[in-house]
Amino acid sequence: MIMNEPAIEVENFSFAFGSKRILDRVSLKVSVGDSLSIIGPNGAGKTTLIKCLNRILSGGQGSIKIKGKPLELYSQKELAMAVSYVPQADGRQLPFTVEEFVTMGRYPYLSPFSSVSRQDRGIVRRAMELTATDSFADRTLGSLSGGERQKVFIAAAVAQEADILLLDEPTTFLDYRHQVEIRRLIKDLNRHHNTTIMAVTHDINDAVVSGSRVLALKAGELLFDGSPQELIRQGLLENIYETSFFLIDHPRTGRPIITPEESEP
Repeated sequence: MIMNEPAIEVENFSFAFGSKRILDRVSLKVSVGDSLSIIGPNGAGKTTLIKCLNRILSGGQGSIKIKGKPLELYSQKELAMAVSYVPQADGRQLPFTVEEFVTMGRYPYLSPFSSVSRQDRGIVRRAMELTATDSFADRTLGSLSGGERQKVFIAAAVAQEADILLLDEPTTFLDYRHQVEIRRLIKDLNRHHNTTIMAVTHDINDAVVSGSRVLALKAGELLFDGSPQELIRQGLLENIYETSFFLIDHPRTGRPIITPEESEP
């Protein structure tokens, strides 16, 4: 693939649950190797969008193409070879060891009656090494911290060997150390492995510094698609979140730190 080839194309896409429209005529294009964040208030349609991109949610009106091919033409295995997904942390206690869970990322390449090959095990091992989860490969998921579990979920996505990685609030509920580790890992996948990244986040500062592009949704509509600098310069945050913000220069990097302006008591 060439760098400018679209990894994802969405055109006039709308999605509804019953009579409630969640996405309203959203159009966007993501090139191979892009890294972008999706921001917006609660209920804006952020999670719905990425779940539609990998067909966790099916249906809707309009067009979605993955790597130039209409989404509806993919088999489930073909789609899993193209797109991997890391969901929001939900605290479920899954009864698997780390290595067992990461090995499940190889399911698109296995037939119902085939065993895991030596090649598959090598890919699993490399995915755990890349995500620094190999040191606790034999531990159960329930014994891990939230940050360790999140790295395991990313390791499974890496083992899936998909070119596109969708993440839904990957650092939510994590302490600062694990937030930094997860962000570094995602950046490494993008910069050194050419993985196309789309990440939903409620952390506006993370969106501004982590990628070269930000999408902003509000009430199902795409209000902004551009660089973090454009988002700040145009003063769109107030419209998106219906609140005022302060921009404060970071004392070391000079980059803006965004914080909501509290009203007087």
